[in-house]
Amino acid sequence: MNWLQHHLIPCPFKYLTGVDCPGCGFQRSVMALLQGDIHKSFGIYPAAIPLLLFFAYGIADRYLKLDTSKSTIKKSFFMVAGSIVLISYCIKMWGLYNHYNISA
Repeated sequence: MNWLQHHLIPCPFKYLTGVDCPGCGFQRSVMALLQGDIHKSFGIYPAAIPLLLFFAYGIADRYLKLDTSKSTIKKSFFMVAGSIVLISYCIKMWGLYNHYNISA
């Protein structure tokens, strides 16, 4: 586990721009989950657990055909996870740029 923590994939968007992308923190959040620290995981990246549930359901649906044409479970998972990603990213960016307070 220690080796994996030191070999996470770097974010190319952050490398090029210096600004976090909407997915920054996902790997560290999953690492915290693997260590059993749900509170830390949520604090690092709130969308990690909903995204993992979405991916797990998508994989199960691929093989077990859980989602019918009238079912909206996958769409609901996608909307919830996407909303959490968007809201948490906006909060992060507002907090990041809030301390610059440019006064005219």
